[in-house]
Amino acid sequence: MTETRPMDDLLRGIWRENPIFVQTLGLCPTLAVTNSVENAVAMATATFFVLVGSCFFASLFRRYIPNEVRIATFVLIIATFVTVADMMLEAIVPGIHKALGAFVGLIIVNCIILARQEAFASKNPVGRAVLDAIGYAFGFTIAMLIMSSIREVLGSGSFLGYHLFGKGYEPWVFFTLPPGGFITLGSVLLFLSWFYKRREAREKAIELRMAA
Repeated sequence: MTETRPMDDLLRGIWRENPIFVQTLGLCPTLAVTNSVENAVAMATATFFVLVGSCFFASLFRRYIPNEVRIATFVLIIATFVTVADMMLEAIVPGIHKALGAFVGLIIVNCIILARQEAFASKNPVGRAVLDAIGYAFGFTIAMLIMSSIREVLGSGSFLGYHLFGKGYEPWVFFTLPPGGFITLGSVLLFLSWFYKRREAREKAIELRMAA
């Protein structure tokens, strides 16, 4: 396995291996709660807390967790942090907590969190595990903000509740509904695919010109 630098651990999950736009993990909350930026920020904050905290403990106790109960232990750690996050959201922002509904509890089965525990935190020191978790949490947050911004602006004509257009604007309510989440995600993935292919073609063209 190629050794990576700590900074690589931090940056990897932000964009190059973005959990949503590259690995397409954690799509349930992405499609469900990104109908508004406010909801997306609350979900991303809760996921950030759970991901970093659970990876910290998975790495800290990695030498003491028997292999036979490894996954069960990881799920128990995640569930503990999810319970704390759920209680904090209910106490601090009860309105948003009610809007998120069961999706806060479903962080327990978010593939991003369990994947980082299994693939990285359980095999690396605490410092690197936390950096990796922060990177992936930021990547998840960025993706949630992009998705929710598009959906709220088009679907409600607002951003964080502030109306952006005049009274004559007719919101595209479709984008606030579940199908709108699929369309938005598909559009973003299509744009990213086009962008990367175009950049790759440009780089190849430059290499050919330099070789000539």
